[in-house]
Amino acid sequence: MTEQIDDGSPDTSADGPEKDAKSAPADREQSGPFDEAEARAVRPYIDLGAIKILPREGLNLRLEVEEQTKRIVAVGLDYAGSTLQVQAFAAPRSTGLWNETRDQIRAQIRQQGGRVEERQGPLGPELLAEVPVVAGTDPSAGKRIARFIGVDGPRWFLRGVVGGAAATDVDAAAQVEDLFRSIVVVRGTTPMPPRDLIPLRMPAAPGTT
Repeated sequence: MTEQIDDGSPDTSADGPEKDAKSAPADREQSGPFDEAEARAVRPYIDLGAIKILPREGLNLRLEVEEQTKRIVAVGLDYAGSTLQVQAFAAPRSTGLWNETRDQIRAQIRQQGGRVEERQGPLGPELLAEVPVVAGTDPSAGKRIARFIGVDGPRWFLRGVVGGAAATDVDAAAQVEDLFRSIVVVRGTTPMPPRDLIPLRMPAAPGTT
């Protein structure tokens, strides 16, 4: 897996009529990430509201809380020497968010003084970024490599940020991609504007984590 990052030149890969098209692996319904209606109900998932996580050996889970509002805004997963932060968002029924979201992430990273490259990954288009540890600083003072992955599902969009070994190592990446694909997204029936974070909650059953 290459670590080459581009020089910040404009990227037009998401321009044009396919901007709002859904982006997902062709086998998503069979191999994930899954919609709640597609998941196997008998599996012992950890229920976090918007998403369900299938426990596996070596997996550590943490909930990321917004300091001001005290609401849970992301799920952090430590696995295979890597980190995976996941968030699920409401999305339109017939169009996707990942193509547009990549443009927004790309702009934010470049604003922070980082570099970013779009490439085709196992889950579809993804971003490989080199980001200063402290935004706005000289990149030589410290940087981290991160992969941004995303999948559009039925009325939801699941985004992941991959760090650690899986950002650059092929074997670790395959394990984290398998973890990402095992996630179940629970959109629910409550009307929500597109791009709103689907609410997360503490695990329903004590001791599941």
